[in-house]
Amino acid sequence: MATITRADIADTICEEIGLSRKDAGDILDMVIDEVKSELTAGRDVKISTFGSFLLKRKSARVGRNPKTGVEAEITPRTVISFRPSQTLKSSINK
Repeated sequence: MATITRADIADTICEEIGLSRKDAGDILDMVIDEVKSELTAGRDVKISTFGSFLLKRKSARVGRNPKTGVEAEITPRTVISFRPSQTLKSSINK
């Protein structure tokens, strides 16, 4: 299974729309920057027919090192999760 890269997406935009490779890369960068800035501001991002990037706040807790058994505090943090849309799930499971 191959991995798709930012350059692959920019090349597809370039071919499909007919833009230059630089313009396609700039558009992709703008989209990624917009998603990043919304998440950084604490807002979830929903892309219709694709899915949602959700921020989940996790509180502090005590964890344990599995090798040594020593307890350690895990600090509070925010994590990003992705929930695919029903459309995306359906197209993957065909």
